[in-house]
Amino acid sequence: MIGAVVIGRNEGERLVRCLASLSGISNVVYVDSGSTDGSIAAAQGAGADVVALDMNEPFTAARARNAGLARLREGGTPPEFVQFVDGDCAVQPGWVETAHAFLRDHPKAAVACGRRRERYPDASTYNRLCDLEWDTPVGLARACGGDALMRMAALDEVGDYNPTLIAGEEPELCVRLRKSGWEIWRLEAEMTLHDAAMTRFGQWWIRSRRAGHAFAEGAAMHGGPPERHGVVETRRALLWGLGLPVVTVLAAAITPWGWLLLLAYPLQILRLGLRSGDWVQAFFLTIGKFAEMLGILGYWLGRLRRHQARLIEYK
Repeated sequence: MIGAVVIGRNEGERLVRCLASLSGISNVVYVDSGSTDGSIAAAQGAGADVVALDMNEPFTAARARNAGLARLREGGTPPEFVQFVDGDCAVQPGWVETAHAFLRDHPKAAVACGRRRERYPDASTYNRLCDLEWDTPVGLARACGGDALMRMAALDEVGDYNPTLIAGEEPELCVRLRKSGWEIWRLEAEMTLHDAAMTRFGQWWIRSRRAGHAFAEGAAMHGGPPERHGVVETRRALLWGLGLPVVTVLAAAITPWGWLLLLAYPLQILRLGLRSGDWVQAFFLTIGKFAEMLGILGYWLGRLRRHQARLIEYK
């Protein structure tokens, strides 16, 4: 038995494509978070079971996915596996069957994910960066993204997603799954097409800042050994985004030669570019550390003030 949980808000035609790609699954739950574009009617017309989130409570994608899981568990026998899909994605033909067969044959596997691709990688530099970001190694993995086929028994055991997280909820869930002895696998199979719709630098910057927030919160929750979740990423962002600029200014206050420390940035771009062969990606990986640093500082400032984190949306 396989169910599906789709989450979205004002996805329009992308949601229609998403639900159509799940036509082989009879038990599809669509969780809507305050759409005003007719998404609920479209989902109902596609035969999905619709859950409208109470928007008086703070929204997170994790909370939406948990609401979908709760609906799947209502009445009768819940599905053995659940395919999670973001509403701006479409599942590739054959993916569910491939992932299902893998999980059946690997009883320790809690999650099977594959290759998520950007639908329009040439529409903008930022879309192409997303496509490159998702090209991760095949095999045993530490985490998955928002699209994945999961074993319901594993989710029952660890308590689903953490609904308070505004970002990084999937890697955090995978940390708990692995601690409980489950495995996360990335298969060499096409999984979903994603429509990032990122055409502006500001969107990419906000998305990078959200990543920094996720690193910091992940490190705060699971940063101890042996996991060290988010620690390396947090330290790297703070080093390049804050530490080096501060040291440069202090050194320059002593001697004008101190400004030469800023050469570390072009040298880093050179190093990354020679390693990957993609100079645009190398440039954005380097300057992205400033956005990630701001996300990290924003997380800790909010924690010190005991403020509820607000969703960081790039579109």
